[in-house]
Amino acid sequence: MSETKFKFPTEIVDLPSKGLLYDKENPLSSGKIEMKYMTAKEEDILTNQSYISNGTVLDRLLKALIVSKVDYNDLIVGDKNALLIAARILGYGNDYVITYKGEEVKIDLSIIDNKKITNKDFESGKNEFPFTLPKSGTVITFKLLTHGDEMKIEKEIKGLKKINPNGSPELSTRLKYMIVSVDGSSEKKDVREYVDNYFLAQDSRALRNYIKDFQPDVNLKVPVETIQGGEEDIQVPIGLTFFWPDADL
Repeated sequence: MSETKFKFPTEIVDLPSKGLLYDKENPLSSGKIEMKYMTAKEEDILTNQSYISNGTVLDRLLKALIVSKVDYNDLIVGDKNALLIAARILGYGNDYVITYKGEEVKIDLSIIDNKKITNKDFESGKNEFPFTLPKSGTVITFKLLTHGDEMKIEKEIKGLKKINPNGSPELSTRLKYMIVSVDGSSEKKDVREYVDNYFLAQDSRALRNYIKDFQPDVNLKVPVETIQGGEEDIQVPIGLTFFWPDADL
């Protein structure tokens, strides 16, 4: 009896960054990733209680669906968001029903687009960008966080909370990873000292708002029709139930 071979259908996903933030030697510089359609095997990942408990379930799902030979840790957060949207569509289709203000509304995920970026905003293969802090006038260089950065941040925050359970180091820790130089110094100790002792709150907010608008990502605000017949723009919630709303988790 001959062995039957099945071929997984795949789709090419365009990354919001267009690949411009990755080194030319990095496969992600193509600006595209090939992903396969979800199967029952990937549904097993979604319901794995161990993965859910330790917060790795969505990353494990994406790793299982990505066909392209890429380093998952290199993905910037905005590109990863695009893969999450694509994975949901490939797994369960375009329609996504949520409860909003006490009523059910249906979101068409196919209308979610990547944010528009222009090539002049980014140097190919260079994930570093200058910014002058408006209050202090300090010139810094920042980077857009990757999945690998997020894992390091999470690990550091856990360690800090063991030392001081009542502390809230999330914001300052993230800033220490975003900022790569201050007034020309890229020494980590200088960056950390600046964030801890000299980074004005007004400047911190200005930087975070700038990055939010600047970084490549998907537009998660979409128009939906309400039962009353009106239309509102709402933020698409992404979590485990994004993939399987009816799962008993």
